[in-house]
Amino acid sequence: MGMSYRAVVAFLIFLILPLQAQDLKINIGPQAGSVLQRDNDGRADIKIAGAAPRASLNKFVEARVTNQNGEPLAGMDWRALERVKSSGWSGLLKGVPQGGPYSLEVRVAGSTSIDGIKDFYVGDLWLLAGQSNMEGVGLLTDVEQPDPRIRSFDQSDRWVLATEPLHHLVNAADRVHWRKDAEGNQKKLEGQELEQDVANRKRGAGLGLPFAKAMLQRTGVPIGLLPCAHGGTSMEQWSPELKDKQGDSYYGATYRRFLATGGRIRGVLWYQGESEANPKVIAAFPEKFEKLIASFRSDFLQPDLPFYYVQIGRHVSFTNQAEWNAVQETQRKMETRIPKIGMVSAVDLSLDDAIHVSTPDLKRLALRLANQISHDLHPELEKFRPYRRGPRPVNAKLEGAVVRILFAEVNGKLVAIGRLGGFSVHAPDGSPVPAIFRAQIDPRDGNAVVLSIAGKLPDGATVHYAAGRDSYANLNDELDMGAPAFGPLPIER
Repeated sequence: MGMSYRAVVAFLIFLILPLQAQDLKINIGPQAGSVLQRDNDGRADIKIAGAAPRASLNKFVEARVTNQNGEPLAGMDWRALERVKSSGWSGLLKGVPQGGPYSLEVRVAGSTSIDGIKDFYVGDLWLLAGQSNMEGVGLLTDVEQPDPRIRSFDQSDRWVLATEPLHHLVNAADRVHWRKDAEGNQKKLEGQELEQDVANRKRGAGLGLPFAKAMLQRTGVPIGLLPCAHGGTSMEQWSPELKDKQGDSYYGATYRRFLATGGRIRGVLWYQGESEANPKVIAAFPEKFEKLIASFRSDFLQPDLPFYYVQIGRHVSFTNQAEWNAVQETQRKMETRIPKIGMVSAVDLSLDDAIHVSTPDLKRLALRLANQISHDLHPELEKFRPYRRGPRPVNAKLEGAVVRILFAEVNGKLVAIGRLGGFSVHAPDGSPVPAIFRAQIDPRDGNAVVLSIAGKLPDGATVHYAAGRDSYANLNDELDMGAPAFGPLPIER
């Protein structure tokens, strides 16, 4: 029995509609909520690709980028990319300006069927790596508030609004971050266990979000964060030689996540070193630290990749005092040897437990990083051009009955709230010499500290700042850039 005219038409429409509905499909492109790293000119080239039906063969694919009001960006209205080929289509959408949220739409020329991706940004991506003080163990009280233009590629590989805590190890995509169960096996938390863990968290504030907030406020550029830190980890565990282990190593997992977010970032924020204050590993720390920086730059194909780190601060403990200070001194000196790196101090900051920086002072630390980076990487920000790195010791000289320590890189002048503390004199064997009865900022020179000395100093004496693991140290400058722990610094005569 033959089909009626209406039945034939309905059948043809049934065949055609699915074809139109899948006229074009984006398989490769920016993820919803993601931040794409901009170039030096403030723009990003976006690679997109996908599938298309046979009926679209040899037709041009068109794409456009719109703002949150659905209006095309200037120069970003429908533009032809490439023709559809048998294997699908691909193209490069060049010159998308910094900002967002944007939407990307694609279609076959002449078609009304559109596929798209919503809510992505073009800005700067910063990788957060190291151990617990970068992971964030601050109390989750009075935390930095989120901003929709600051996104996080969380550890389960989803682009989300950046909120505290940024790091969630227990359900990370990479097994190396999982906790061990009672049998010693690594276990990923899911379902009710995960919900309970999230609900019961009392700690987790870090420096990543307040840093991003400061940079956003200064530049107006969206910020993406890649949290990759893990508490208690050593340089050995972060070895680049473990890259091929991928998600079973910290460096490998970090490299995988770097690729997953587009394979280009603005820089690295690093906070690690507490685990190196050990007699068994301290000797290898300088070489390992330098190799790590070099590996980030070579593996990421960014030879000038900016690398900023925090000098380790305080720890309420009497163990391995010399090794703790050796880590700090290595970090201080590294800053002068390698280009495109910077260091900020944490030795004057308050703690939320015996070793972890408090939530309020993580915000101070974040501003110190933002100050350095604003000066170093953003010449367009005229306000920050005069900013300096903060007090750096130049020399110490014995002048009669005082030791005068000169500092460079001071913003304004040196300052100290209350009695200036943290300085000590040591004999050549490292033992402390009880010699200082007063420490003060030189009233004639705001770039110097004067130590009043009782008695005669031994030959070969040195001066230290923040010696030990928990010295009270409070020397800053007018921009609240802290002086780093240092020593031994020879006392010149």
